[in-house]
Amino acid sequence: MFVGAQRENLRTTLAALSMATPLVAAAGTCGVLDELAEVSDLHWLGALTTKSITAASRQGNAPWRMIETKGGMLNAIGLANPGIDAFVRDHSARANTLACRVIGSVAGDSIDEFVQVANAFATAGMQSVELNVSCPNTVDGRHFGSDPASLAPLVKAVCDAIGSCTIIVKLPPDGQTLHLAAAAIEAGANALTLCNTYPAMHIDPESRRPSLSRGSGGLSGPGIHPIVVRIVHEVHHHVAGPARVPIIGLGGVMDWRDAAEFIVAGATAVGIGTALLVDPAAPRKIAKGLSAWCDRQGVSNIGELVGSLRA
Repeated sequence: MFVGAQRENLRTTLAALSMATPLVAAAGTCGVLDELAEVSDLHWLGALTTKSITAASRQGNAPWRMIETKGGMLNAIGLANPGIDAFVRDHSARANTLACRVIGSVAGDSIDEFVQVANAFATAGMQSVELNVSCPNTVDGRHFGSDPASLAPLVKAVCDAIGSCTIIVKLPPDGQTLHLAAAAIEAGANALTLCNTYPAMHIDPESRRPSLSRGSGGLSGPGIHPIVVRIVHEVHHHVAGPARVPIIGLGGVMDWRDAAEFIVAGATAVGIGTALLVDPAAPRKIAKGLSAWCDRQGVSNIGELVGSLRA
């Protein structure tokens, strides 16, 4: 029987972050902070991630910057956000009163900007930040997420500045992910988010022009799910598992089975992005499905199933 909005067998600890369920709303899918609460019960989430916040406000890319595809959706929002000062002024007090934990998503052009925004989140009382080093929709969005040698100093600088927070690093889904994960962990990351959207493109055959104003964007949804399942498994097996660093599996989770795949592959928590735009009630449905799955597997807590892949 559910206790309030969740089952006890779903309680999850992500590094030092205690969550009622393993479900995490991906960056920006709830709005700048919790705008989705108008149509979705946040009790079903363990945490939500803010929109990626930069030091100064950004307008983002021009429309069209989000379209549906056969395998999910393409977005090229371009880190549109109000800036850290406006976020702290207008949203931070409410962040500490929500029905789930809040993870502050940090983006920037330089190490100093990442440190500035992360420090402002921490000063405002946020318990966790996610470093978005893997946005494919800006000129500089993947600067730090393209090379382990560039990523390590960034992560170390943020860890040195706000070591009391849970520091999560959000990585891209490419051939460097394993090496980036190792660099992030060595530099002090407490957790990893695997993965951001996959660079992709859609062309309108009638106009022969890209459908997105920027040309390309980031693919999310069911089309990338099997790709990220493999990445989560490999990073957990080779790097994160031995280091005891938890993973948030993110990519194409539309139902409880998708979420359970990530858990078995090695994810401690599961991110939800596109599904929230399709069905705001998705967290409730996924949480109930995961709880019933735990019962059928004969475990008292979902953590017992993390990385439980059988040969």
